[in-house]
Amino acid sequence: MKRKAPKGATKEAALRRPGDAARDTARELTQNIRRLARGELPPDTIALARFLIGKTLVHETRGGRLSGRIVETEAYLPGDAAAHSFIGMTPRNRSLFLERGHAYVYFTYGSHFMLNMSAEADGTGAGILLRAVEPLEGIAAMARRRGTKELTELARGPGRLAQAFGITKKQDGLDFVGQGPLWIGEPVRPPAEIGVSVRIGITKEAHRELRFYERGSAFVSGPRKLSP
Repeated sequence: MKRKAPKGATKEAALRRPGDAARDTARELTQNIRRLARGELPPDTIALARFLIGKTLVHETRGGRLSGRIVETEAYLPGDAAAHSFIGMTPRNRSLFLERGHAYVYFTYGSHFMLNMSAEADGTGAGILLRAVEPLEGIAAMARRRGTKELTELARGPGRLAQAFGITKKQDGLDFVGQGPLWIGEPVRPPAEIGVSVRIGITKEAHRELRFYERGSAFVSGPRKLSP
């Protein structure tokens, strides 16, 4: 006979798949994770993009805490024709020129926000696009925002990630390594092997291998041929 869920069982629990003990354990660990300090962030854009794989993205919202493991990033370097900073500082991209560790949020394709981290010294435009996250906390809230209960579809891709985590222009300029509501923490578990490929969905300098991802993760975005 099928057992009924106990009274008070949350929607989040209902969304979890059987056998996800590892993810449940990781979720518990996030309660006490340490915020990273700026001095821990590599001062080089490429090194920072690789460093962020496996780290924990956290957004403290009025509706509760959202968190997940960063599993995919892309680096956009100083002087990179594909980077928003290539044209110089403007009112739209000025957060990209802040000291490494600040959020740069922009709106694209008329429908999606994208979440980035500034990556160099103050005044130098460069950034890391957060492309995909493995959800840990706030899964029910992410599902409501995304309109799907499919766990791997909640934050797989930068537009989905921003929507799932409630990211808008209000978060632009926030300090990921400060004491604010949007922050980066230590990993709940070490990442698997890190893969490297060309970046996705760009035309300028598209040959450069500046995308980093956790090999074997079901939460990584893009064509499978780019994530072997």
